[in-house]
Amino acid sequence: MLGHERSITQIKYNREGDLLFSVAKDTVANAWYSVNGERLGTYNGHTGAVWCVDCDWDTKNVLTGSADNSCRLWDCETEDNQPYLTVPCSDHKITSAVWGPLGEFVIAGHENGEINQFSAKSGEILKKAKEHTKQINDIQTSVDLTMFISASKDNTAKLFDSTSLDHIKTFKTERPVNSAAISPIMDHVVMGGGQEAMEVTTTSTRIGKFEARFFHAAYEEEFGRVKGHFGPINCVAFHPDGKSYSSGGEDGYVRIHYFDPQYFDFELEA
Repeated sequence: MLGHERSITQIKYNREGDLLFSVAKDTVANAWYSVNGERLGTYNGHTGAVWCVDCDWDTKNVLTGSADNSCRLWDCETEDNQPYLTVPCSDHKITSAVWGPLGEFVIAGHENGEINQFSAKSGEILKKAKEHTKQINDIQTSVDLTMFISASKDNTAKLFDSTSLDHIKTFKTERPVNSAAISPIMDHVVMGGGQEAMEVTTTSTRIGKFEARFFHAAYEEEFGRVKGHFGPINCVAFHPDGKSYSSGGEDGYVRIHYFDPQYFDFELEA
C-alpha cells in the first residue's frame, strides 16, 4: 500500500480489523481495506504533519491529530472530504488522541504533559488532567475503552479512568517512554522507549534500555523484559486476542512476539 510521500507516523486498525487507517508527515490521512490494500478514502486539509489517528468503536468516525495544533473529526460514512469538527489547541500541540467510550468524547495528550477530554459534538473541553511533567508520546485504551494508558517523556506511563480522568496507577522507568499498551486478557501492560533518537549513536545497546518492559497493572511491579531492538522502541501494541504483541523500533524493524504457554499461567505474588 503506497499512499504517503513522507514518513508514516501511526497506523491503526478498527475493532473488526477489516479497515486500516494511516497518517504521515505529508499532512495526509488514508483509510484502507486491510485485506487487499484498496484505498477507501483520503482525509486532507491538515497544514502540518499528522501525528495520530483513531476510529471510534463502530468505525463511523475517525479522528486525526496534527502538528497544526488541532484535532479533526471526520464522518466515515460520507464522501465529504471535510471534517465535521475541528478542535483548535493553540496552547500546546496534540501528540496523541483516542476515542472514548461510545464515541461521545475524545481524549487527547499534549506536549506539555496535559490530558484533555473534549466533546465529540461541540469540541468543548469537558475535563483536564495534569499528571505528567513532560510530553505525552502515546495514549492507548483498554479493550472495553473504560481505561487508557499514557506514555511520557517523564520516564513514566500512567493508567487513567477514561470517563473521569482519575489517575489510577503509575509505572516508572529510567528512560523516556515512547509507547504503552494494555493487555486485553491479562492484568499486564507493556512499555517501550529508550533515549532520544539523536543520542542513540553515543550509547551502547545495554545502557540505552531498548527492551520492552512488562508491568503488572494492579501492583505496578515490573516482571519481565524482552530484548531485540537496536534502538529505541517507538510503538508497542497487543494483538486483540492477547496472545502476542508487536513492537516497532527506531531501527526500522517491527517485531511480533508470541507468548509462551507459561505466560498465561503467570501470577505475581502479592
